[in-house]
Amino acid sequence: MSADRAVLERALEVGERENGSVEFKERLTKEIHLADGRLESLAAQLRHRVLSGEGEATYVVGVTDDGGIAGIDSSEFSESMDVLSLLAEEAGAHIENVETWGAKGGLVGVATIQEGAILGSEDDHVVIGTAGHVDHGKSTLVGSLVTGQLDDGEGGTRGYLDVQPHEVERGLSADLSYAVYGFDGEGPLRMDNPHRKADRAGIVEQADRLVSFVDTVGHEPWLRTTIRGLVGQKLDYGLLTVAADDGPTKTTREHLGVLLATDLPTIVAITKTDMVDGSRVDDVEADVERLLREVGKTPLPVERHGTDVACEEIGDTVVPLLRTSAVTGAGLDTLDELFERLPKTGTETGPFAMYVDRTYNVTGVGAVASGTVKSGTVEAGDELLCGPFRDGSFREIEARSIEMHYHRVDRATAGRIVGIALKGVRETAVERGMALLPRESDPTAVREFDAEVMVLNHPTRIDSGYEPVVHLETVSEAAAFYPEGGQLLPGDTGSVRVRFKFRPYLVREGQRFVFREGQSKGVGTVTDVTPVE
Repeated sequence: MSADRAVLERALEVGERENGSVEFKERLTKEIHLADGRLESLAAQLRHRVLSGEGEATYVVGVTDDGGIAGIDSSEFSESMDVLSLLAEEAGAHIENVETWGAKGGLVGVATIQEGAILGSEDDHVVIGTAGHVDHGKSTLVGSLVTGQLDDGEGGTRGYLDVQPHEVERGLSADLSYAVYGFDGEGPLRMDNPHRKADRAGIVEQADRLVSFVDTVGHEPWLRTTIRGLVGQKLDYGLLTVAADDGPTKTTREHLGVLLATDLPTIVAITKTDMVDGSRVDDVEADVERLLREVGKTPLPVERHGTDVACEEIGDTVVPLLRTSAVTGAGLDTLDELFERLPKTGTETGPFAMYVDRTYNVTGVGAVASGTVKSGTVEAGDELLCGPFRDGSFREIEARSIEMHYHRVDRATAGRIVGIALKGVRETAVERGMALLPRESDPTAVREFDAEVMVLNHPTRIDSGYEPVVHLETVSEAAAFYPEGGQLLPGDTGSVRVRFKFRPYLVREGQRFVFREGQSKGVGTVTDVTPVE
């Protein structure tokens, strides 16, 4: 019995226990396990397993409830890992490692779940948020980038990514990411097999620059995950894929809107160019250029203008555009060059600010708030403000201690995901969407604000009183819209008055947000704020 196989045998021997850290699942499906409130109950179960294991749980997938080996096919295992990643995210944890073995014509695997997020964000570490319609080659393209292997035309390189969330120190939870590669000054450093933990660790150790990819999921039911994964996080660039055999879709437009709402400089890759003739690629490129111009962006074909110009011009108005194929390798060298040279962007200057993403009550410590440091620096012992609370007030607290990647640190800077132990407030009083700020900052709570919005999709029209959910930083709150002129139609851009339905938040001019309700989606920018009366 190999050492790797021993991991599985030990988990099966321990078995499922009421207050144990091991859970058996034959498979997890989006249709069944994410429906009708099951996500919340399964996330609570996962959280219980993690706490029972003192911060670590083991999920054995591909086995029956009594631990019998069942084996599931690769696509079922991939879907199970997708669902498990979402459950872990919901429970404030992440998938740190997955090991798989062949069994009964299928796969059985052991996923190690750890509490908290993979933390860290260095100047030489660029984080790319990927987006694109399902089956538009996003995972396959990234799989070829991180392994250097061309695809077999059947999505073979995609398999490296779907079942193996990577572990690497960066400013975002590992359960939203699926790939990493790097550069050492002599060229790309790639992995022979991203399933092997040692391969990924080797890249982190050797690379002078790391590039991480954060998955946003192409399936329409998971747009909530896309929004949660991107809005308020410290990503550096967006990579939007459009398949040459399909062209831009409704989902393409929606994902582009989410990328723009996060202020991400974005690159568009036309994928699968090997599957169609040149005239079809020309047509799709023209369609993409029209789509970009519709949202006020200038497309910049990299093949025509070069990577020097693309690196210099990418930003608020310019979107580099290139043609790729994971089968022939077309465009992959160009992407390598861009990712090696593009500067890090995902940090802000100014005083310390952090929006609370999750809260915990730690025995012997008390209230702990976790989130991404938006700007500035925080040190242990700093006197801070926390709020706004439901009455619009901010309370004086102290940053008792700071942890990053389970290690106690004295300070944390912009782009880091941290857990801050708070002295002076109970954990039950701190909520997602609140902010931590310097004591001297004198913030004002906002119940209403003015915004300029663009409607990406809506079945009819938006009238006064329309109530979507607004995603701004870590805020996710129902809000009423009051359009200037009384209504907005799909594709319209216009001014609206936005009023949070239940409570005030810290909102500032210039912040970007996404709003969503059913099939309706849009993006916006805060233009003016109104204090709570």
